Amino acid sequence: MSKKTAKSEGRSDKELKGVKLLGNTNTDYPETYAPEVLEVFPNKNPDNDAWTTFICTEFTSLCPKTGQPDFAKIYINYIADKEMVESKSLKIYLFSFRNHGDFHEDCIQKICKDLSKIMKPKYIEVLGEFTPRGGIAIFPYASMSNSTKEYKQLKLNRMSNYAPGKFSMDLARMY
Repeated sequence: MSKKTAKSEGRSDKELKGVKLLGNTNTDYPETYAPEVLEVFPNKNPDNDAWTTFICTEFTSLCPKTGQPDFAKIYINYIADKEMVESKSLKIYLFSFRNHGDFHEDCIQKICKDLSKIMKPKYIEVLGEFTPRGGIAIFPYASMSNSTKEYKQLKLNRMSNYAPGKFSMDLARMY
């Protein structure tokens, strides 16, 4: 099958105009927090509700006080509306936290807000499972929904039923 045929059955150039990082062999990784690297593409099925989950197993940020590295698994679960986040841009965005000094809770809320701002999903939640330091593990959770009654209710239900590990997964099941 030719490249043109495969593309014509999938995405048009117009749909992919905002996707610039994917396929670029010269990837520049930002040295500081960079929400501007996030890219979106149109959701071809905005009338359908479907979960999309991203799991970042190598998230790092810096303690804002000591500068020591913090490590986490980040889970992003969302129900798209008109746009979806492109995964390579998400990877580079999450990498941009590498030299960013912020508390765990702030990082998770910032990720949730940035993704919500660029995609405007029906619903999104971001969970962090940070590696213990000083004997304490921190598992922050943030969520946002659009103004539709059913997604506002989903947000309330998920928030009231949240417990560490409830909306993430045992990574042993992935491999």
